[in-house]
Amino acid sequence: MARYLLRRLNLFLATSLVLFAVLFMVTSQFPVEQRFALTGIQSPSAEQITQIEEDYKLNSGKFNQFIAYLQQRLGGNLGISATSQRPVADELASVLPASFELAAVAGFLALAFGLPLGILASLSRHKVTQHTIMAITLTGYSIPVFWLGLTLSLWFGVQLGWLPISGRLNLLYEIEPVTGFILIDTLISSSPYSTSAFLDALLHIILPAVTLAVLPFTVVVRITRAAMISIMEQTYIKAAEARGLHTSRIVLRHALPNALIPVIKNLGLMLGTFASYAIVVEVIFSWPGVGAWLVSGIYQRDYTAIQGGVLAVALIIIFLSIMIEVLHTTMNPLSRKELYASN
Repeated sequence: MARYLLRRLNLFLATSLVLFAVLFMVTSQFPVEQRFALTGIQSPSAEQITQIEEDYKLNSGKFNQFIAYLQQRLGGNLGISATSQRPVADELASVLPASFELAAVAGFLALAFGLPLGILASLSRHKVTQHTIMAITLTGYSIPVFWLGLTLSLWFGVQLGWLPISGRLNLLYEIEPVTGFILIDTLISSSPYSTSAFLDALLHIILPAVTLAVLPFTVVVRITRAAMISIMEQTYIKAAEARGLHTSRIVLRHALPNALIPVIKNLGLMLGTFASYAIVVEVIFSWPGVGAWLVSGIYQRDYTAIQGGVLAVALIIIFLSIMIEVLHTTMNPLSRKELYASN
């Protein structure tokens, strides 16, 4: 297992190196002066120009420039945002928690509703129930996320007025950020209106989280159903039924843990799609996450913000994909068998 983890670490490092190389080549193609594209400083002084050329080795060959670029980025120097004149690293630190919070709530909703429906679709003997559930998932998978987000905003936000359609918290509440996760910060706040602020934050996250959860929800339902149908025909399940174990115990103790293995694998494969959907959702609902910040940087031609946003999102996707693969290998006995055989 240690050798396998070392190989996964090497894969992460190699993929990250390729990512940095692509960003370095793209940076040199930006239609602006290279010093501005690398640092975000619009009108550098003579001293700053000298420092930039020394830091990024601009008077050397491309290979030396790439090594210097790599050193700067790995050292945390992502440049200065041309729009806000703040370090890009600081801006990323302020917007990433909002994206993580939205993704976590959406993922929880997808699993909380997708797993039971997938189990129900696999165990139900009624064709109507099965076809209804599968029709719902197919519809949810086919609906464009931007249309769904706008429709939910129109129905529940504008026409019914039940839910807010933008932002994370009402501006009337002044909550001191501690963790960056607004649901947690409102709970731990010492403010007298912390409970009201938490409920308001909860209402704000419902529409964007539901919109973002639709795609993984449909995948969870379909994969869970297929896995459960296959597992319930296995010999050990038949033996458990013959011993007189209750169906709920068989499902929860024996079938569901094995059905989660393909679910986790498929969720890992769709991380890139999930991230692209999250960017669209953040823009629609004015959610102040890294996606909306990145799109704003693109519109304003903030080249350092674009580089920082793409780098952060890509590294997170690569890291999570590898971690999910490691988790899948740990949970799947067949994968472990192949792993040990290869060693």
